[in-house]
Amino acid sequence: MITVYVPADAVALALGADAVAKAIGDEAQRHGKVVRIVRNGSRGMFWLEPLVEVATPHGRIAYGPVAATDVAGLFDHGFLEGNAHPLCLGPADEIPYLARQRRVTMKRVGITDPRSLADYLAHGGGLGLAKARAMAPTEIVQAVTDAGLRGRGGAAFPAGIKWKTVLETSAEQKYVVCNADEGDSGTFSDRMLMEGDPFCLLEGMAIAGLAVGATRGYIYVRSEYPHAFAALNAALAEAGGWLGEFGIEVRKAAGAYVCGEETAMLESIEGKRGLVRAKPPLPAVSGLFGQPTVINNVMTFAAVPDILARGAGFYRDLGVDRSRGTLPFQLAGNIKYGGLVEVPFGLTLRELLYDFGGGSRSGRPLRAVQVGGPLGAYLPKSQFDTVLDYEAFAAIGAVLGHGGIVAFDDTVDMARQARYAFAFCAAESCGKCTPCRIGSTRGVEVVDRIRAGDQSQVDLLRDLCDTMVNGSLCAMGAMTPYPVLSALNHFPEDFRPEDHP
Repeated sequence: MITVYVPADAVALALGADAVAKAIGDEAQRHGKVVRIVRNGSRGMFWLEPLVEVATPHGRIAYGPVAATDVAGLFDHGFLEGNAHPLCLGPADEIPYLARQRRVTMKRVGITDPRSLADYLAHGGGLGLAKARAMAPTEIVQAVTDAGLRGRGGAAFPAGIKWKTVLETSAEQKYVVCNADEGDSGTFSDRMLMEGDPFCLLEGMAIAGLAVGATRGYIYVRSEYPHAFAALNAALAEAGGWLGEFGIEVRKAAGAYVCGEETAMLESIEGKRGLVRAKPPLPAVSGLFGQPTVINNVMTFAAVPDILARGAGFYRDLGVDRSRGTLPFQLAGNIKYGGLVEVPFGLTLRELLYDFGGGSRSGRPLRAVQVGGPLGAYLPKSQFDTVLDYEAFAAIGAVLGHGGIVAFDDTVDMARQARYAFAFCAAESCGKCTPCRIGSTRGVEVVDRIRAGDQSQVDLLRDLCDTMVNGSLCAMGAMTPYPVLSALNHFPEDFRPEDHP
């Protein structure tokens, strides 16, 4: 039997993957061929989706992008044997975009059947959990600490310190919560992993449970991710007793950006309105239902199984300075080759934009890049050589965040982008604190006056940003000035109507 892989990733589905899978099944029947169609995850090369792969004695041969109308021609050329065709890309692993990466966390995404625990275990899954079961909780925490793993959700807080706090806090019940409310613009790595390798996330959470003494976990999934929600529940049903006494429930998020903030997320899981909590107490001490809680995002938990399986040193040896391991960067916006790129920290932004992204899709010069979601700073061309690590970005007033990168060519109006940051905050604020609730609305008005020609408002804009940074209760209000001030500082000409209509 010949195995054919057709992604069931959300991007591939949007581009017609279901129709392609059906056409392959129908055409195989017409040719008297017996095929097994596996609906895998995406390899992350979105310009090639739907990317169909055929398992041959010489490896998996890729074809793409494949439309349903291409399938008959593929069969006529013998694609089930991996034969040449205009859509043939050769061995999938040798596609340059993939070959230049160092996939660790995402290494099974696009490779395995996300609905099969047996396939997951056959590709190295489960080794970390097996090792963790033979270790003391303090040893697990120490391994995560020694690996240098930091939270991949944006704050980059050392995971080991958070786990150690929960371990050392006494309580009858503790929780492990995965923040999968991936709402930043240009981000999709969490979705890709949940849809393409859900068992990896479950394993990482189970290891965290062993580390801190928690028996209950929740995955808070973005409401706009129905395929991820289904994939996780299917994986839990398939897992059976593999997770032991650790139980996991998948919760659909409330559809509010602010619920990506960890304490607002806890409120939402508890059935309340997603309002930000004041700190202290920290969630590690008093979190979900008032109990000690480990909160990490998808990529953080997904990195843990390899750390346990291959040792802390393996992970620590990747990356630079205090940024250890790898990060799955996501290229979006006006970029020629949009998709996922997992590499160790240490590349420059320019290498990511041009060596992988191929420059702008429009063919015009790239002018600005927003890194870290809608509250991330805009970087001009003069900062494209910044090394991709947390401290290097902090040094220039920017954040790596979740690794989302949105590119803009030279037609972008940066004053309009600054206005959008305030408007976004006004729409998504939970409303609990005045600097965020009122400051965002006043910000829209001030930017409008500046764009209309009142340059005296620039100082007022800077004062407003200072108030929001220092007075907001959470990062929602505190980070909104990042895109605003970076646009104002690096692209002042766009705030002068006579220079930039």
